[in-house]
Amino acid sequence: MINVEKIRQQFPILFQEVNDEPLVYLDNAATTQKPKAVLEQLTYYYEHDNANVHRGVHTLAERATKEYEASREKVRGLIHAKETAEILFTRGTTTALNWIAKSYGDLAVNAGDEIVISYMEHHSNIIPWQQLAERKGATLKYIDITPDGFLDMESAERQITEKTKVVSVAHVSNVLGVINPVKELAELAHKNGAVMVVDGAQAVPHMPVDVQELDADFYAFSGHKMCGPTGIGVLYGKRALLEQMEPVEFGGEMIDFVNLYDSTWKELPWKFEAGTPNIGGAIALGTAVDYLTEIGLENIHQHEAEIVAYVLPKLQAIEGLTVYGPQSPEEHTGVIAFNLDGLHPHDAATALDMEGVAVRAGHHCAQPLLKYLDVPATVRASFYLYNTKADADRLVEAILATKEFFQYGSI
Repeated sequence: MINVEKIRQQFPILFQEVNDEPLVYLDNAATTQKPKAVLEQLTYYYEHDNANVHRGVHTLAERATKEYEASREKVRGLIHAKETAEILFTRGTTTALNWIAKSYGDLAVNAGDEIVISYMEHHSNIIPWQQLAERKGATLKYIDITPDGFLDMESAERQITEKTKVVSVAHVSNVLGVINPVKELAELAHKNGAVMVVDGAQAVPHMPVDVQELDADFYAFSGHKMCGPTGIGVLYGKRALLEQMEPVEFGGEMIDFVNLYDSTWKELPWKFEAGTPNIGGAIALGTAVDYLTEIGLENIHQHEAEIVAYVLPKLQAIEGLTVYGPQSPEEHTGVIAFNLDGLHPHDAATALDMEGVAVRAGHHCAQPLLKYLDVPATVRASFYLYNTKADADRLVEAILATKEFFQYGSI
């Protein structure tokens, strides 16, 4: 169990009013708030240690480099990678997935090959593969979804064939709130000679992740969704694959030697980290890892499960409200997408904001999924470690007030 009230005290942004109502922040799938420890670490770096990494021998540069690489080791430990050489700092999940599609994809995929993803993917895990398929003359295929919102493993077995070179799937859906069977997909991919790519943006902040247990070949996630800063993310890749790949960007500390007409690259992981990295962001991400590790990812996962078990039946009891994805709380993460009959999601989200409840409305960067569900958009409430059952009650109350307003014109 976690002490939510104690945790909330570490997030100053939560203690404000929005539209004269106490803020209830339920847009955590988009970005999470930052604890004082992370904010203070960012400030400390820029006030005390601001220098470029890997380049200088002066004290500030050495301190910055030490902290930067210490964060890499913290991330390695968090996801149980074998070595820090397999941990690359990126700008976020989107950048990481683009790197894989461009570098590994251009190396391994040829005309007539297949790339397999699912209908529930975020655009960042669709468009890079679309572009790769177009560049190489490959075929992009989609795994179906079952009527209750799960990945259809029978469809996966049909779609993944000996022609498949890449399988790329979200570990947790940012709309349906399901945890996908990554380990089973990896076994299926490897049996057919393909690599397994995982979008872990919605998984790493919320539950324990072991990339070796999953046998993922590549795993990507973002700092800002796990109490860290924006503009910093991680790409994990198995050493054997990363060593085969060429960098996507060039210059700065990824260089070993530069001649007039050719150059050579540094060893892993610096081979991929061109230019001046987001040093402060990487160091503060390490602080976020410390913070989440101290609380315990299993405890966070359990806390969110308890909130979903509490709020999902209340939402399902509201007349005219449709919840997308699994209907059982035990099968649902803290992401809950829904619609109210006769009310556009943007109008619903605006009305909830007037009640102080911050949710997301739109297609959630998952337009193929929403087309698959035959809805133009949804409202999405997403919970995290600092949310409470009282927050869940405020969501339900705000939805009921919104219904009242749009039906009768007053709250």
